[in-house]
Amino acid sequence: MRSFDQIFAIAADRKGGAEALNAMLSPPKPASELATIADDRWLAAMTRCVFQAGFNWKVVESMWPGFETAFDGFDIGRCAMLSDEDFERLVSDKRIIRNGAKIKSVQENAAFVQALAAEYGSAGKAVASWPSTDFIGLLELFRKRGSRLGGATAQYCLRSMGKDSFILSQSVNDRLIAEGVIDKPATSRKAMSDVQAAFNVWMEQSGRSLTEISRVLAMSL
Repeated sequence: MRSFDQIFAIAADRKGGAEALNAMLSPPKPASELATIADDRWLAAMTRCVFQAGFNWKVVESMWPGFETAFDGFDIGRCAMLSDEDFERLVSDKRIIRNGAKIKSVQENAAFVQALAAEYGSAGKAVASWPSTDFIGLLELFRKRGSRLGGATAQYCLRSMGKDSFILSQSVNDRLIAEGVIDKPATSRKAMSDVQAAFNVWMEQSGRSLTEISRVLAMSL
């Protein structure tokens, strides 16, 4: 496995030099800022990423004001208590994408956010307190206790909110394979553990965040 400096040099060569590459990198939000994000915004982010999964992202973006209205601004209490009548209304609501299973996930993820708030004080505090060195543990929490938040969905959700994170895009997976960290795209628990271990080494070597390292890996191919 190459050192982070070696991989950075490869990416910098592709992107016009170290200064140009650094200009493309943005650090994650500080924990203090993540902790203040309201619970309804976490539910909104989960919903957006669930509906974008396997779908045209631009369509979801263009319809997003309708989602906010249809789900009452993602009010946690209201979404957690959706009635059968509410579901009948929503699956016929042309302001949103009328996918019954994904609409149901809004209620289930509202309950997930409520549970995080009960345990940590808020969903934001839960995410903010989770160490970068165990990011895969946070992904597992979202997969097990959230609804339709497995695979890359939670990765994109957390990145969109500013959490220090890696995204296992095709380019990142390809770099990890080239470095001998994994031998195929990471899906198993062992592979994810190996990925986390590699990122932890690169964080220690560079002093950079998961977010920055992930972007450098993606731009190295």
